[in-house]
Amino acid sequence: MNPVVIVHGPEPFDKGDVAYLWERMGPLRIIVAGIMGRTAAEESGFPHERGEHAPSVVLRDLCRNCDPFLLNHAKTPESGRIFGEIIARRLGGKGFVHVECRDRTIYCWDRGSARLAQYLGELLGLPWKEVRSVKEADGKTRVIGGCLPGEPVFVNGTIIGTATGTSVVLASHHGILVPLEGLMVKPHGLEKLARQGRINLSAAWCKSGNVRKSRPKEAGKVQERGRIAVVDHAGHRLYEQLGEDTCGVLSIGDDTTAICGHICSHLGIPVFGVVDGDFDGIIEPVFPEGSVVVEVIKGRDDEIGKEIAGLTGGPEIHWPSWVKEILGQLGGVARIVVDRQSPPS
Repeated sequence: MNPVVIVHGPEPFDKGDVAYLWERMGPLRIIVAGIMGRTAAEESGFPHERGEHAPSVVLRDLCRNCDPFLLNHAKTPESGRIFGEIIARRLGGKGFVHVECRDRTIYCWDRGSARLAQYLGELLGLPWKEVRSVKEADGKTRVIGGCLPGEPVFVNGTIIGTATGTSVVLASHHGILVPLEGLMVKPHGLEKLARQGRINLSAAWCKSGNVRKSRPKEAGKVQERGRIAVVDHAGHRLYEQLGEDTCGVLSIGDDTTAICGHICSHLGIPVFGVVDGDFDGIIEPVFPEGSVVVEVIKGRDDEIGKEIAGLTGGPEIHWPSWVKEILGQLGGVARIVVDRQSPPS
């Protein structure tokens, strides 16, 4: 066997599943899917590759002379099985092996490799079983199952509301998302999603719950001079904006700022966050040294954030000076709610 593991999300790293796998199987190729999975993987110290696409795409495109399997740790057994079935549908009957750490079961989806499932079962001491995915009825609706009442619901990285039950039903009308059941809608979230363009429900990234429960491992501060990355209501795209010359991040939006603060704590990059107080609690807010978060008291974070984004140009910005300048210009428009600036020497 030539096993390759595709790790979905941060939980397999944070809960010790990857460490157990490594202990039982020895060094193996690890491919990580998901932005918080990448953060957890970097913190773990395990050698890994970054999967630039969804797990289904990574599974489909891997070379023929390897034996890939998915490692997941869902929040409930039901949500773990649902996740596996979604991947199976997207693979269109190709079949794959899914190790679900939440219920400690190996699923062999749609006639995937029984040989691989049995091999993993014997090595990890887990039961395995063959299962089949069921085709969705019409493709015009999307059900997000395995929800917990009160938790945030995401579509393509944007929070559109909170779940009111164990499942959320969505529809698409001329490319516009229409919630049907199980959702307490966040109108501003739907507005943000609409601005991203027409929605393809069958291909959309949909999930519910916190993006990560563990705190990040904080790193020392990076260089004070360089380029400022701008992340506007799209925390899941932060890594795309970062480079070796990044000295700070301007994040716009409450949840975007929380995600950027979490990831940048691990990287040692300070954040200037612009929020308006509608944080949904998707992750514990943690910010690295040198960070500042301001809450807009006149207007909305979208408007003020775009104005500040216009002041981030230039390849050689001195972060502490830039932060001081921006705070001076904001005046009575915003108030500081997080201040991790270094005291003057």
